[in-house]
Amino acid sequence: MKKLRLIKVNIKRGKIARGFTLIELGIVLLIVGLLASLAAPMVINSVLRAKESVLKQNLAVTREAIDDYFADHGYYPENIEKLVEDKYLRTLPYDPIAESDVEWSEQESESADLPGVIDIQSASTEEALDGTYYSEW
Repeated sequence: MKKLRLIKVNIKRGKIARGFTLIELGIVLLIVGLLASLAAPMVINSVLRAKESVLKQNLAVTREAIDDYFADHGYYPENIEKLVEDKYLRTLPYDPIAESDVEWSEQESESADLPGVIDIQSASTEEALDGTYYSEW
């Protein structure tokens, strides 16, 4: 018959590995939530700033195309679609605020001698981050 050996296991108090308590996990989640709530407005404003930047660039390019059209032909285009037809623009400019490429506010010439579109603005009536309205740009 075999003899059974007794194995002594020394478990010292305080040396047992333990996990995180519920309070510790709650504090960590609270800190993460606080940081996320502070970062969210900055992310939202950065998206709006990017849209405003695209709108400004599209307005500048389109206005330059209108000026080039006038310099080449001696009169303004009837509409902005004419700029695409005559290859002054590849496509109609996109308004990221109104989320459309067909809704533009076209400013017509007041001169009877030179009719046509002399400027465009956004069709959006919203207020920009700087306090002005997109339709005034």
